[in-house]
Amino acid sequence: MLATWSRTPLLRLSDTRPGQHLTSLGADEPGKQELAGDLLEAALLAVDDRPLAAAIGMLAAAGLPAEAAHATLGEILRGDHRGRTEPDQLTVYGPVGLPWQDLALAWLAYQEAERRGLGVHIDFLGSAPGSVSPLDE
Repeated sequence: MLATWSRTPLLRLSDTRPGQHLTSLGADEPGKQELAGDLLEAALLAVDDRPLAAAIGMLAAAGLPAEAAHATLGEILRGDHRGRTEPDQLTVYGPVGLPWQDLALAWLAYQEAERRGLGVHIDFLGSAPGSVSPLDE
């Protein structure tokens, strides 16, 4: 996951490996760009909103049209788009800033991690600074 203020691409296609997934949160306003156009063109590219991504987001930064996005997150979650079809397929998700979708997906990921006993629980509001415990405690 990338979440920077970069105005120049940090990763190009040559920096990736087959089957990798990248989520780029930084290209959420004009002028910001984390991923190069060659990487975006080679990947299965999903966005939260095609017109918005082409106007101010990841697609705009790389000079790509709205049609360069293969799917929206909603299309994948509803099953209207298959998403990844091969294990070595490079995938990229580039949200522009529809936080309710990000929250819904993060909540599902959190619940699945909790169900599987994965990850670490960090109590940011607890009395002990830096208090860390396994999720299943």
